[in-house]
Amino acid sequence: MMQSLRWRVGLALFVAVLGAIYLLPTLSGVRNSPLSAVLPDSTINLGLDLQGGMHLTLGVDMDKALENNLSRRGRDLRDEAREKGLVILRPTVTKANTLEFVLTKAEQQGELETLIKENYTSLAIQQSVALPDGRVRYVLGMTPAARGYYEAMTLDQAVKTIRNRIDQFGVAEPDIRPQRDDHRIIIQLPGLKERERAIEILGKTAHLEFKLVRDDADPEKARLGMVPGAEFAILKDKLPNGVEREIPIVLEKDVVMTGEYVEEATTGFDNMNRPVVLMRFDPTGARLFDKVTGENVNRRLAIVLDGVVYSAPNINERISGGRASISGSFSVEEARDLAIVLRAGALPAPVHILEERSVGPSLGQESIDKGVTAAMLGGAAVCVFMAIYYGMAGMVANMCLFFNIYLILGGMAAFGATLTLPGIAGIILTLGMAVDANVLIFERIREELRRGLTPRAALNEGFSRATLTIVDANLTTVIAAVILYQFGTGPIRGFAVTLTLGILASMFTAVFVSRIMMDFWVSKRPDACKSI
Repeated sequence: MMQSLRWRVGLALFVAVLGAIYLLPTLSGVRNSPLSAVLPDSTINLGLDLQGGMHLTLGVDMDKALENNLSRRGRDLRDEAREKGLVILRPTVTKANTLEFVLTKAEQQGELETLIKENYTSLAIQQSVALPDGRVRYVLGMTPAARGYYEAMTLDQAVKTIRNRIDQFGVAEPDIRPQRDDHRIIIQLPGLKERERAIEILGKTAHLEFKLVRDDADPEKARLGMVPGAEFAILKDKLPNGVEREIPIVLEKDVVMTGEYVEEATTGFDNMNRPVVLMRFDPTGARLFDKVTGENVNRRLAIVLDGVVYSAPNINERISGGRASISGSFSVEEARDLAIVLRAGALPAPVHILEERSVGPSLGQESIDKGVTAAMLGGAAVCVFMAIYYGMAGMVANMCLFFNIYLILGGMAAFGATLTLPGIAGIILTLGMAVDANVLIFERIREELRRGLTPRAALNEGFSRATLTIVDANLTTVIAAVILYQFGTGPIRGFAVTLTLGILASMFTAVFVSRIMMDFWVSKRPDACKSI
């Protein structure tokens, strides 16, 4: 038995050391010491309800997303039709989110409709009207199935982009949940203090476009809509003395390139020591940028972000290598934030802040204090009862209880889990279940002693018969916790994580560690079990 006891003690010590390795970085004194260099980085993070932070509800402008999608499909349809010798006039998106255009030759109607049915299955022809001049006006709409798919994809992409931005912002354990029914995104940012900056980063659409400048057009006529194929815009510029100015400018409506090809974005400084955003395109973007600049030497190329023209440099020569920069009236911090949103990618549609709440750290500290007080009072009451009712065996159960808490916290740190107020409730619940397991074992041992077995035989029989019952009972709870984690959100998930870790730790301590202690105790005093 002593040989078996040695390897079991060794395994328990190994688990204890492993728990210490992951738990120590959570302690501020250790985290700021040289010891942190050799310890893992993962720590226990506190949730929004414990350390304060921000709660945001964002609404995704799905109409705008659909409008962008229809506009892009309209351009693709026009280009593809042109390759087949079909001429359709500029497709436009209406307020009812339909796509309208005119086919110039009625005899090509069949060929165009075949093209639409074969290559644009997400679009349905809602109306085709023959005009007196021999042309045909078409109205296309998105099919219900395609609309549902695109809305779901847009929401998923928005969540992914926001998560990327938050990750680069440096917030640990953000909780981001989409609400598909009303196209909303719920965001909880524990510990966030830079409110204004966070809102600015999350709300920026970062829709980057490159458009050619029409220097030959009159800005005033463009503003009145009198320049076909062009649009009026304002170029924001900052003079060396810091004075900002707005320069009227005329841009071609067609976008020659978008920001979807941006692979990397960083900050730097131009030759006048002004902050700029440096971009590097992926291979496809690099080829496209090379082609655009090569075909438009001596023209100006405007860089438009979210409808604002930040710069419009002159193309002096073909630009190969896939690099470009955005200069403008940025501060260093603005340039850095812009680089963040460009790296994270553009939102597929504008988002609006529907609700904003701040949770103060004082409320979180109050929650922590009350939770810790409740846990300490409850734990102390249980320890006193176990010591009085079961004597030395009760003390063994109490030591296992503390080891249980230690393993739960170590496990949470190892997985980088977030501790929330429901999570504290989950820990307290599992402590009660751990005590129940010890009570079940001790009562089994008492039964075997009353049947006349020797202490050693009663110990063996009590543990073997109780273990199966404990595993069965805890297994069903683990299954329930897994389901809670899978389908729950936020605090519910925190509760499920601590409940699962607590059950696994309690089974290990109640069945394995307490058996070690009891075996060691009986080996020293063979009649010790009689005092249970």
